[in-house]
Amino acid sequence: MLCALLSMSNAQCYSKALKPGNTGTCAHDTDMTWHAVGSNWRNSECMDCSCSGCCAAYSTPRSFPDDCVSVFDPVACEYKVFKRNNPTVQCMIFGAVGK
Repeated sequence: MLCALLSMSNAQCYSKALKPGNTGTCAHDTDMTWHAVGSNWRNSECMDCSCSGCCAAYSTPRSFPDDCVSVFDPVACEYKVFKRNNPTVQCMIFGAVGK
């Protein structure tokens, strides 16, 4: 049972240790910005972060019809799934991982 659960898990998070002697702020490595310990923010890579790590702010579609394609919208921080030959027609998503 545990093996089945592990394969269904999502590895879209990472953790980061706070440095000893922290002065109440932490630096975000991707955006090179400073944040107060205990605060939360969304970075430029669509990750929801805190000083202790980040997780993807979106889910990734894994199961949708074969005649559809998924495209990531970095402004909305989400995947859009639509017909391959007609991007105005959205497709059903049957399964996704993340968030």
